[in-house]
Amino acid sequence: MNEAMFDYDRGGELGIRQVGQLQEEGYSRRLFTYLTPGGVRRAAEIFSPVGEGPFAAILYVHWLAETPDANRTQFEGEALEMAKRGAVCLLVEAMWSERDWFIKRTQEEDYDNSVRQVIELRQAMDLLLSQPGVDAGRFAYVGHDFGAMYGTVTGAVDPRPTCYVLMAATPRFSDWYLYYPKLEGDARQAFIDKMGEIDPITYVARLSPRPVFFQFATDDEHVSKERAVEFSGAAGDPKKIGWYEARHELNEEAKKDRMAWVIEQLGL
Repeated sequence: MNEAMFDYDRGGELGIRQVGQLQEEGYSRRLFTYLTPGGVRRAAEIFSPVGEGPFAAILYVHWLAETPDANRTQFEGEALEMAKRGAVCLLVEAMWSERDWFIKRTQEEDYDNSVRQVIELRQAMDLLLSQPGVDAGRFAYVGHDFGAMYGTVTGAVDPRPTCYVLMAATPRFSDWYLYYPKLEGDARQAFIDKMGEIDPITYVARLSPRPVFFQFATDDEHVSKERAVEFSGAAGDPKKIGWYEARHELNEEAKKDRMAWVIEQLGL
């Protein structure tokens, strides 16, 4: 694997445009847009504690779903609570934020788009860790679905996060990218082999020795128990695995456990 493909100009222009800012008791929130290394303008939101720090950092990356929260807003409530506890939280858009993105994409684009997404997440780390008062030694990555899968690859090539929560992730990108369009025969296998070069299961062991908390659902229509066990089993130690009586979106119990684990890891 040539990891140089995940390199980018870390001094590139962000072109930040502030949209709005709100100050509340115990925290502030700021909505803005910025330019990715590929020239795409993304929306993002930062929740910050009141004071001068040092503050922990949390990067939240959302899931893909046919729901209103399948974008940076998924973790707003969680980020608000964590900001009150002393963490600067960044919520970013991903390439799958766009409505109908999944059915508009093609398998011919998936590999290159995946590389660009990892680069975007590395840039998001830059953005988060550049915030005033942030302690880079206390940095959690929290991702759901694709957010967890791309976070695994990103963390393997860029080890700045000090702990990870990986929610409802499957070990291989082809598990989902072959839902649509359908491929058969040699073309299908060729796609699986190509994506296998950057599959999360190829990289997850490299997150160790940084702690990882895997969260899986018992009734997940997208992540079977076999896939969940395979993926988490490929990770090194230390790791924690939580199972929840839920579907792919997980539930409030998972949220409670996730927040408690991150609080403990970051010393909030």
